[in-house]
Amino acid sequence: MVAIISAGIAPGLALLSYFYLKDRYDNEPISMVFRVFIFGAILVFPIMFVQYVLQVEGVLVSQFLRAFIATSLLEEFFKWFILMYVVFQHIDFDEPYDGIVYGASVSLGFATFENILYLFANGVQFAFGRALLPVSSHALFGVIMGYYIGKGKFAPKGKKSKWIATSLFLPFMLHGTYDFILLTQEKWMLYMLPFMIGLWWVGLRKAKKARLAMTA
Repeated sequence: MVAIISAGIAPGLALLSYFYLKDRYDNEPISMVFRVFIFGAILVFPIMFVQYVLQVEGVLVSQFLRAFIATSLLEEFFKWFILMYVVFQHIDFDEPYDGIVYGASVSLGFATFENILYLFANGVQFAFGRALLPVSSHALFGVIMGYYIGKGKFAPKGKKSKWIATSLFLPFMLHGTYDFILLTQEKWMLYMLPFMIGLWWVGLRKAKKARLAMTA
């Protein structure tokens, strides 16, 4: 049990630490980051329930709908909702890069708890693959979401809504594409490898741009 919990938690904490420590100017309070992380973990229960109901009732029969609605839209919307409701107006959200820290936090809270449940059900031998794909992809969806929420937070009034909408739409499309590849492609790794390389490139580029915006 200890091995499974450790293997389930380690990738999420490592990625969160990486993005947290990249905030060189005014680190967010650890208590607030942890709070958002826990909110992300709690989301696993209601989302799993809704996904179970959709599956049992046969509401979404195509792989496309399963990827983009039952998984991507549900998960990304609720993570986005937590960021908008809990973080967006908070006094500690005072720099563009903060959006990336909180976006990674809520996504990794979700991914970490989901990862622990998966390893309990299927075994610790899957820990490495889970760290490379589901956990890191969730982290990067959160980074991209947080980047655009940060832009929306500090943008002029007329541009706020555009960036806030992008903060939900882009992770939704990326997450849906990720799941669609897994669900529909027999040789899914041929597509997943370039997708993940591109996702890392975009995520790290957004993090760098957000840091540079603090020095401008």
